[in-house]
Amino acid sequence: MDVNGSRGATFDTQNDPNYSTFEEGEAAFINLLRRQKVQPDWTWEQTMRATIKDPQYRALKDPKDRKSAFEKYAVEVRAQEKDRAKERLAKLRADFGTMLRRHPEIKHYTRWKTARPIIEGETIFRSTNDDTERKQLFEEYIIELKKAHIEKEATDRKSAMDDLVYILKGLDLEPYTRWAEADNMIRSDSKFQEDSKFQTLSKSDILTAFENHIKSLERTFNDERQREKNSKVRRERQSRDRFIDILTELKAAGKIKAGTKWMNVHPEIKDDPRFTAMLGQPGSTPLDLFWDVVEEEERALRLVRNDVYDVLEDKRYEITPKTEVKEFISIMSTDRRTAHLPHDTLDLIFARLHEKVVRRSEDDKHASERHQRRAIDALRSKIKHLSSPPVTASTTWESIRPSISHLEEFKALESDDLRKQAFEKVLRRLKEKEDDTGATGKRDHRRPNGHHDSRGSTTGGTGRRDRTPPAELDIYEAERRKAMADRERQYSYKAGSTGLSPPPPSSHRSSERERDRHERLSSRGEGRERERERRHHGRA
Repeated sequence: MDVNGSRGATFDTQNDPNYSTFEEGEAAFINLLRRQKVQPDWTWEQTMRATIKDPQYRALKDPKDRKSAFEKYAVEVRAQEKDRAKERLAKLRADFGTMLRRHPEIKHYTRWKTARPIIEGETIFRSTNDDTERKQLFEEYIIELKKAHIEKEATDRKSAMDDLVYILKGLDLEPYTRWAEADNMIRSDSKFQEDSKFQTLSKSDILTAFENHIKSLERTFNDERQREKNSKVRRERQSRDRFIDILTELKAAGKIKAGTKWMNVHPEIKDDPRFTAMLGQPGSTPLDLFWDVVEEEERALRLVRNDVYDVLEDKRYEITPKTEVKEFISIMSTDRRTAHLPHDTLDLIFARLHEKVVRRSEDDKHASERHQRRAIDALRSKIKHLSSPPVTASTTWESIRPSISHLEEFKALESDDLRKQAFEKVLRRLKEKEDDTGATGKRDHRRPNGHHDSRGSTTGGTGRRDRTPPAELDIYEAERRKAMADRERQYSYKAGSTGLSPPPPSSHRSSERERDRHERLSSRGEGRERERERRHHGRA
């Protein structure tokens, strides 16, 4: 075997081609492979047997260079074949698509088994023998048809939705219109019925367009209402500002100051348009704004009032119910802290101080009277419960006085007139008790043969009530009988099953206790009322 790998072959090396560069020798060797039609799928041994006798085989001296050149050649040939296959397939695809377009009966939903009998007679169909390739080209065409169909549907749907929006704008719809009503209005529209593109819209599409339109109407409605609300708030604020200007003018004129009442200001402003514009609008009322101004004046007055209090305290001057305003102003004019104050301010401060002094004097008087009444009631209770000697209706003040003069309740009262009042209350109630006892005795005397049962009824020997009225009746007899029947029912309830009336004194004691309780409650009620008035004036 020689260096070229041939067995027993000899060559004339004198005729070997010589090339000045390696690239020229490689190009000559590759041309040799092309002339010999060497296929890219051959092995190196096959290629050697086909080309070894050609002088150009030795254009490359090194066997490794020859093999490398062969491999390079095989790669180039494969790439060229692949490019040619792509070009063929591209041309075939274009021709196949043209052929399929000539058959409008082939739709985007047509299957291969349906389309094959239609196109198998075409020349383009027979230009390839690979049925798989034909089916692939057909499927690619169907995909294009489906894509075009989807795009057309989307375009038609968008156009229909846009036109539907114009239809909705032309309808008289309100933000609160319901879907059922709007659906009937849309479907009865002539343009919607005549144009076939609206048939591509589903009911959901129409509902979506309706909802978007209603939302747009709601936004417009809400924006308009918000603008109106803002405008109203702005007008109300401007009205308040103008009314505040009125109050500022009145304040500057001295018509509004601390202690000013609304009834003093109202006649001045009732016909002013700035006041009437405030009436009925929400927010702060004219009265609220008026009291705000008065409160500002009150705060300023409190600062001045503190100076007045300091002057009164420094001069040891006390205001009494009989103090006059001239005397008060003369005192204030002697101190530099209050000498510059206007007389109106001093008059107002004096009026409030004088009112507090008078109120305090009245409260002290009421408290003294209340304390006196309680002391009289305490002495009356002691006199009523005396046991030695007991007080009767015939007891006199001179006889009972020595027996009670040592009591604390007696000493708590300053005069005999007040002590005698307590004694007279006891006598008056004892006499009332005797009158009630006498009335009960007269009732029993009129019915000597009867007795009281548990219900207070009178029965005779036959067991029946005598219903015969007396020959002559007093005009007050009915009222007395009613009062006696009420007392009998009370006595029967307290006596229990015996049917006997309890002794009259107990009823007198209960009535006295009731009167005592009533008087105590009355005095407490008066005290609470005066305390409430004191707290109210204190806050004022």
